[in-house]
Amino acid sequence: MGLTSNTVLLLSILFALMLFAGTVWLWPRLARRSWRAVGGRVGLLLCTQLALFVSVGLSANQAFGFYASWADLFGRETEPGVVVDHTNGAPAGPLRVVGSRRVEGGGGRPDFGGQIQKVVLVGRTTHISTPAYVYLPPEYFAAKNRTRTFPVAVVLTGYPGTAEALVDKLHYPRTARQLAGDGRMQPMILVMLRPTVAPPRDTECVDIPGGPQTESFFAKDLPDAVGAHYRVGKRPASWGIIGDSTGGYCALKLAMHHPEVYAAGAGLSAYYKAPSDPTTGDLFRGDETLRKEADLRWFLKNRSAPDTSLLVTSSRAGESNYKATLNFIDLAKATDRTRISSIILESGGHNFNTWRREIPPALEWLSGRLSN
Repeated sequence: MGLTSNTVLLLSILFALMLFAGTVWLWPRLARRSWRAVGGRVGLLLCTQLALFVSVGLSANQAFGFYASWADLFGRETEPGVVVDHTNGAPAGPLRVVGSRRVEGGGGRPDFGGQIQKVVLVGRTTHISTPAYVYLPPEYFAAKNRTRTFPVAVVLTGYPGTAEALVDKLHYPRTARQLAGDGRMQPMILVMLRPTVAPPRDTECVDIPGGPQTESFFAKDLPDAVGAHYRVGKRPASWGIIGDSTGGYCALKLAMHHPEVYAAGAGLSAYYKAPSDPTTGDLFRGDETLRKEADLRWFLKNRSAPDTSLLVTSSRAGESNYKATLNFIDLAKATDRTRISSIILESGGHNFNTWRREIPPALEWLSGRLSN
C-alpha cells in the first residue's frame, strides 16, 4: 500500500483510536506504583501519541502532496527509466511520453477536454532527467489548429512537492481549461513538474559549481525538449513560468535571469533569496557572485533591470513573506523595464487553499502577457 493510499490513512486512524480506547480501558490496571505499571503507562502514552502523529502526518501529506511514495519520504526515490532507441543508431529524444490521462471534468475526448501526458524530460546539456506532466488544451487537437502554435507556461511545485499535486490538488489543467472555455485566458500548454530535479537535494534552481546545473536545465534544456516535441511558440513572448513557494522563487528568478527565454514569471508565496540549510547543502561553493545573484532583491538593485513581467503574491495575515514582497514590489517599480504586478490577500496561509485562490487570476495574468 502506497504512502498516499486512503487505506493506509484509514488504518492509521483506526489504529490510533484502538490505542486510545485500550489506554482508557487498561489505565485502572496500571494505576499501581510498581515499575511495570509505570512502564506500561509510559508505553501506552507514547504509542498513542506516535499513532496520532502518524495519522496527522499522513492526512497532511494527502492534503498537500509533500511526498508521493515511501521511497520519496525516506530519500530513496528512484527516477523512472528513459527509453533509449538503438535502431539505426537513432539517439533518444529529449522528451518521452510514457502515459496519458484525461482532464478532470473534461470528458474522454482530447479535442473536448484536453489531455494530460506524463513525460520524461532529458537535458541534453545538463544531463538532468526528470518526470513531468504536460497539459494539452482541447484546441491543440482541433483539426483547424493543425499548424497553430501555442504559448507555454512552466508550472513548478514547492519543495519537496510532487508534480501530481499540481494536477490533483491545485487543479492547474482543470482551471486552465475552464478559464479558456470562459474566454478569460487563451489556450496554453502547461508543463508541470517539481523544481527538485536532482532529488532529494533542494537545488533552488541554481547552477551549482561542480553539481547539478538546475538553472540551465530550466532555461535551456526544458524549452528545447518541449519545443522539439510539441507545437509551441519559439519566441520569449510565448513562454511564461509560475510556481508556489520554492517554485515561486524559481519562477521569479528564471524570468529575471533569462528574459530571453521567459517573458513573464509568477511567484505565489515566493521568497526572494535562496536559503542555505541541510536540504540545500552548499549551493554556491564559495562563488560570491552566484550567491548574490540568487538574491532577487540584490539583483534588482545591482544588475540591469530585466525586460520581463513579474507577478508576486502574499497576504497581510498568514504569510511570512508579506514585508519582503512589498519591498520587492518597490524595488521593481523603481526600475525602468521590469513590470511588476501583485495579488495581496487579506488573509491566507502558506498552503494549497491559498494558492487555489491565486491560481485563476495568476493564469489570467500570465495569459495576457504571452502570445503564440
